[in-house]
This record gives sequence, C-alpha cells and structure tokens, in this order.
Amino acid sequence: MKKVQIFTDGSSLGNPGPGGWCAILRYNDHQKILKGGKKETTNNEMEIKAVLEALKALKEPCEVDLYTDSNYVAKAIKEWIYKWAKNEWKGSSKKEIAHKDMWQEIYRLLNIHRVKPIWVKAHSGHKENEICDRIAKEEASKFKN
Repeated sequence: MKKVQIFTDGSSLGNPGPGGWCAILRYNDHQKILKGGKKETTNNEMEIKAVLEALKALKEPCEVDLYTDSNYVAKAIKEWIYKWAKNEWKGSSKKEIAHKDMWQEIYRLLNIHRVKPIWVKAHSGHKENEICDRIAKEEASKFKN
C-alpha cells in the first residue's frame, strides 16, 4: 500500500462568505496541488472540501498521513464519523450533522484508504500548512464581490 502525505486547509473571508480550499498530495518525490472555492460558504465547509477532494484524487488504496489545522476535521475523522454513520448521520444533539453529504463521501473513502489525521497548529510555520493557507485565501479572494 502506497504511503501518501496530504496537507489541507480551508478558508472563508467572512463566515459565511467567499471561501477557498487547498490540498497538497505528496507521494515520494511527486507532488500535486488541488484547489478550489465557492462564492458563499463557511470555513468548516472548505476544510472538509479540501480533505474530500484530496481523498477522491487517490487512484488506489493508500496509507495516508492527513495534516490539517482544523481540530474539527481531525477529530471527526479520528472518532466522530463512525458514530455519525452508526446514528444515521446525526450528532450527539440528535440533529443531522452539517455537510452530511461530504462526510458520507469521506466515510466511504475511509473504507478504502487508511487515513491517520494529524492536527497541526495554524500559522505556526508548518511549511505545507502555510502554502495551503495562502492558496486557500487566494481561491476565496476570486469570489469577492
């Protein structure tokens, strides 16, 4: 099983507001940058979108070290997503979770890939996180006005 590193970040200019996301996929010496945005979104939606698009880009089952500065995304992938799936995509408050469709797709992909989420502190000099942050903000700024 190939071992891949994925670095992700999402951003929104206002919450909600214009948003962007970025993912860097790295396998050995190969690197690919994915990015995109949306006119009206939230920071959390863009964080989730970055992870989803990165996992969808993998062409075969992989062992993935997933680096994110979103504690929400890291915890969701590490533990909450399995409870959500068991509880018909409802959280502890018995309400449907936000962005259910994206979480369901990530859950499906977690059954293909072995994903280890790793939380990194935002704006702390982590090279790839800083690059993703800059690109996500650039993508968000394309939707301003």
